Amino acid sequence: MSETKTQDTRILMTETAIAEVKRLIEENGLPDTSGVRVGVKGGGCSGFTYTLNFDPAPADGDEIFEFDGVRLFCDPKSLIYLVGTTLEYTSGLQGKGFQFINPNAASSCGCGESFSV
Repeated sequence: MSETKTQDTRILMTETAIAEVKRLIEENGLPDTSGVRVGVKGGGCSGFTYTLNFDPAPADGDEIFEFDGVRLFCDPKSLIYLVGTTLEYTSGLQGKGFQFINPNAASSCGCGESFSV
């Protein structure tokens, strides 16, 4: 994995997450400047909800991380809650999808889509 930010501000992506993002970018014909945006917003049953989507380019002020050619964008306010988080992609008996493994989360809800600090 190659990344552009330092240890204290980084978000990580597993190899399976990188491969799935590459597949989705290619499948959807997204431009080379595109990347996956991760973030946090208020809401959900535990207080905060993770956000994950594709953006054609980073926004002003975004932190940009790069993993084997995959760019990940995160706004500075969300990064406060996501430092040290690993973005994982799983496919198994309970379904498939991206998961946030966040060491900053004090608790999370049963669905895994919201958390509190």
